[in-house]
Amino acid sequence: MRILFINQFFWPDAAATGQFLEDLVRHLAAQGHQVTVISSANQYASAPPDSPPPPARILRVRGVPFARSTAGRALSYASFYWGSMWRALRTPRPDLIVTMTTPPMLSAIGMLLQTLRGARHFIWEMDLFPDALVSLGAMRQGSCAERAMGWLTDLSRRRSDGVIALGPCMQERLLRRGIPAGRIHVADNWADSAEITPQPFHHGDELRLLYSGNLGLSHDIVTIAQAMEALAGDTRFRFCFAGGGARRQELERICHRQGLAQVSFLPYARRGDLSSSLARADIGLVTVRDECVGTVVPSKVYGLLAAGRPILFIGPPGASAARLIARHRCGWQVDCGDVAGLVRLLRQLQTGRRQVRAAGLLGRRAFLRHYDRSAGLARIAAILGVPHAVPPAREGVALALRPDDGGAGDSPAQGCPKARPTAAPRIWCDRPVLGTAPQAVAAPGVPSADPAAAPQALADPSRGALWSRQGAPPAVAAPGVPSRDPAVPQPAPGPSAAGELVST
Repeated sequence: MRILFINQFFWPDAAATGQFLEDLVRHLAAQGHQVTVISSANQYASAPPDSPPPPARILRVRGVPFARSTAGRALSYASFYWGSMWRALRTPRPDLIVTMTTPPMLSAIGMLLQTLRGARHFIWEMDLFPDALVSLGAMRQGSCAERAMGWLTDLSRRRSDGVIALGPCMQERLLRRGIPAGRIHVADNWADSAEITPQPFHHGDELRLLYSGNLGLSHDIVTIAQAMEALAGDTRFRFCFAGGGARRQELERICHRQGLAQVSFLPYARRGDLSSSLARADIGLVTVRDECVGTVVPSKVYGLLAAGRPILFIGPPGASAARLIARHRCGWQVDCGDVAGLVRLLRQLQTGRRQVRAAGLLGRRAFLRHYDRSAGLARIAAILGVPHAVPPAREGVALALRPDDGGAGDSPAQGCPKARPTAAPRIWCDRPVLGTAPQAVAAPGVPSADPAAAPQALADPSRGALWSRQGAPPAVAAPGVPSRDPAVPQPAPGPSAAGELVST
């Protein structure tokens, strides 16, 4: 199949949209499809490439470099519209066209190409326009510009073969715009378990919080800044912001003005370094302003889940990130502006390290089930109707809680806003056996009533970790995934026992 992708940013650009597109392009090219990508010759987030060029035909559009000013953005967008259209008309006729949302209204180019070239067209919504511009105050709702952009983008959505939304909150906005429900497909983004692996938490009293990625106009920095000011001088807390974005310099100025010594700023981490970068944190910060819910869905959530780090989400409970946290019990949600509640929660988590680690384990388990790269790519390929082979199962990575983690503050964070207790009597452990279901391991001193959770965990005081008894119980292949190991019994029909180990 000949597939054409159009997006302003692509490899080696470190922009999140370009990285997700790179994953999909590599996957489809490996399946034997002829892939062409039209992208800009200029970069949004510069970072040294840590991977070879994707096996695709990459057509670069030369134009005005991307700028953060309104005029600079408009010129950059306009030059890419014309250049991408010209390039697309000169390529061999594709069977499938996929447009993303950088720049806005790129779907209109896809709609025109759909008509002229007779190809199917899908829109992969990374940001929802014009809603995103209205929520940021860059465009007035009901203005001539807003109505014109809304009419054109909604027309292309209705005429497309499908619209991919990143979460339920984005889907709800599309429905309110009158897009037929049958045309909308919800597909979460992903992270790569081969690139991001869980690493041990550091030891010490310091609670480390990391914001990794773009800190843009749709993110709330006020609540975070005021919480850091309230904790100024308290050496038990350290905040790190790694990445860039329109609001990063604003936050740097606030920290400098307030003399916040426990805050550090780092550049974007390369994909190859992201695992070690996330491992330096105890908790990952994610935030979305109330008015921006559904216009963006933070993709940094999935990297944190992959790293086995819990999520502290600052934003409304209706956001997709908050719903994910509630579903999997892998973190906490605090409303924007609730500085006192955020500070109270951080102080309780600083003394309740076992709770932090338990939430991280639940997040890693949810990641392996739903948000790994292979699962995410399979979702997108199925929506696009692209034939693809199911990738083999990845090896698991053992995870465990240390019995000495925690202390007097191990009880759930009572009295904290939206804080959910995450301690569980059983701890998830991924066994490194291809094609087998993960096993549950009972926590020390807590006998399990679930026979699937046997054997009981053995606490090794010398190593301070949980270790399951080698060879027992026998591994059982996951439903629908035949094992390569002849010693592993083949799965019986029906739901996986692993799916019932820990209620979410």
